[in-house]
Amino acid sequence: MQRFSSWRGMVSRCKGCGKKDRTISEILGYCRDCIVKNFPAVYPHLREVHAEARRKFNLPPEPPKGEGRRCRLCANECVIPEGGKSFCGIRRNEGGRLVGASTEKGILSWYYDPLPTNCVATWVCPAGTGRGYPAFARRPGPEYGYKNLAVFYEACSFDCLFCQNWHYRLKATTASAFVSAEELASAVDERTTCICYFGGDPTPQLPHSILTSKIALERARREGRVLRICWETNGSMNPAFLDEMLELSLTSGGCIKFDLKAWTEEVHLALCGASNKRTLENFKYLAKFAKRRPEPPLLVASTLLVPGYITPEEVGEIANFISSLDPEIPYSLLSFSPQFLMRDLPTTSRRHAFEALEEAKRAGLKNVRLGNVFLLGDAY
Repeated sequence: MQRFSSWRGMVSRCKGCGKKDRTISEILGYCRDCIVKNFPAVYPHLREVHAEARRKFNLPPEPPKGEGRRCRLCANECVIPEGGKSFCGIRRNEGGRLVGASTEKGILSWYYDPLPTNCVATWVCPAGTGRGYPAFARRPGPEYGYKNLAVFYEACSFDCLFCQNWHYRLKATTASAFVSAEELASAVDERTTCICYFGGDPTPQLPHSILTSKIALERARREGRVLRICWETNGSMNPAFLDEMLELSLTSGGCIKFDLKAWTEEVHLALCGASNKRTLENFKYLAKFAKRRPEPPLLVASTLLVPGYITPEEVGEIANFISSLDPEIPYSLLSFSPQFLMRDLPTTSRRHAFEALEEAKRAGLKNVRLGNVFLLGDAY
């Protein structure tokens, strides 16, 4: 289908105002201004775009509601009908019971990543800097010679059309092997100094990552080893999990990294197929605890600079929000690489990136950086 083709380098026309520009995504069909100003009229089209994208991978077009078993792990709060599956695709209602991923078994892949990695928080975390040594780092500088256990959870509570790791969706149509919390924790050896849960997103499988962390930390503490627990997440989890995540990261020297994808809810719905209200609420809650352990930083934020949609002004709003909570919270602005269904967009331009950086600094944030600068393209 044309909608799933690559349009890199093409100039698209907005279905609303008629404007032609390289930064209008063919899959969305509308520019940012039309999405924000005419959202009630545009939203039915955007819903169908996301629904069609999900059907391709045998995923429910929207979070199921109505009669069935309720899942309360994330903001979607799916009510899964008999024989149906959750929005994330990893839980099913069989005979009135929820089956699939659980506390004891996860749908994931994992690998060892030599430290320091290209993690969003490398520039402020113990693995990349030695901050927190000796309590939370093995060396006073970057932890060369050590490794991270990178845990990729193969499910997500959002539906980002620009997903950089979209390939995990290909497994949604096949049976996936489960990995127990015990098995995953056993992958931590004497050279492993941190576990990072990402994906997809860890949100739909947080009980599994929490149990894994507890098992691995208990062993590390008995042996006197450093082991940090980190999450990289869209932040849409049920708030009931926040205190456990907080305690695990706070006491181990790890961090919780929130991907704040947009400030304007209409833009977030267009790009990610979900609201950002829960994400912002959860981030605000965790920010209250950031000063309990300022070194190394507990809470880190990042935003992907999607051309045409996540503008410098949008970044400024996010930065004002973060700064109002704690101006010391590190914030990383990431360059966009055309992926998945938004491959027609260009990479983030230098002008876009540096204007966004200035907006973040103007908001009063003390720790801001540009990531993936090698991706930056020419001005547009």
